[in-house]
Amino acid sequence: MQSPAALDIPHVWRVTDLAQEASVVASGHALLDAQLPGGGWPVGSLVEVLQHRPELHAWQLVLPALSQWVKTKPGPIVLVGAPLLPYTPSLSAQGLPADRLLWIRVDAAAARLWAAEQALRCPDVASVLAWLPQCKSSDLRRLQLAARQHGKLFFVFRPAQVKTQASPSPLRVLVDGVDQLQLQVLKRKGPPLDIILSLPAQPPRLQALLASRRRSGVPMQVATDEERRSHVLDRLVTTP
Repeated sequence: MQSPAALDIPHVWRVTDLAQEASVVASGHALLDAQLPGGGWPVGSLVEVLQHRPELHAWQLVLPALSQWVKTKPGPIVLVGAPLLPYTPSLSAQGLPADRLLWIRVDAAAARLWAAEQALRCPDVASVLAWLPQCKSSDLRRLQLAARQHGKLFFVFRPAQVKTQASPSPLRVLVDGVDQLQLQVLKRKGPPLDIILSLPAQPPRLQALLASRRRSGVPMQVATDEERRSHVLDRLVTTP
C-alpha cells in the first residue's frame, strides 16, 4: 500500500490521473476538454469517432479545433471518403476557409486506407479526416503510427457498431444526439469515464448569430430534412 507521501510525488502517474499529451489542440468544447488528456485533441495520434450515421455531427465536433489549427498550420485539411459534400460557406463563416479543404472522393476500402496513409505522410498536409467504415485493427495501427511519425491532427470516423471491437486508437469517442451532442469517451489515456457529455450541437458562432437574430426580431427559416442531408455540415437554419 502506498504511503501518503508517495501520492504527492509530481512525476508519478497515478491510475486516477489523466495522461499528459505532448501536444494538443483545444476541442472548442470546454466540457470535453476537461475530460481529454492534456485538455484537447491529441496531435500526432489517431482520434477515433464512432457514429450511428456518418453524415451527422462530424463538423460540429471537430470544426472548432480545425478553425484554430489552420491559423498556425499551413497546408490543406484532407477529407478522405467524406459521405457528403462539405457546405463551404458555413465552414468559412466559422473560421475554416474553403480553400484549405481537399476532398478525396473514393469508395473502395483499400483505396480510402491508402489515401489516408499517404495524406498523413505528406509534409504539406495540416490535418486528415477519414471515413473508414471497413478499416481493420491492423490498418488502424498503421495509421496511428503514421500520424505519430508525422505529427498530424487525425480523425477517423467509423460506425457505432464497432464499439465492442478492439482498437489501437488511444482515444475513442461515441457521438449521438440531435439538439445536443451526446458524447461518450469510450477510451482515453487515463481512468474510464462513465458519464455522457452533453455538448451544444450548434457551434459558438452560430449560437451567437441565432441569439442576435432573436434579439433583433429577424425571422429564421428552419431548414427542411432534405436541406439538412445535402451537406456534411448540418444546417439547422437558413438565413434570408
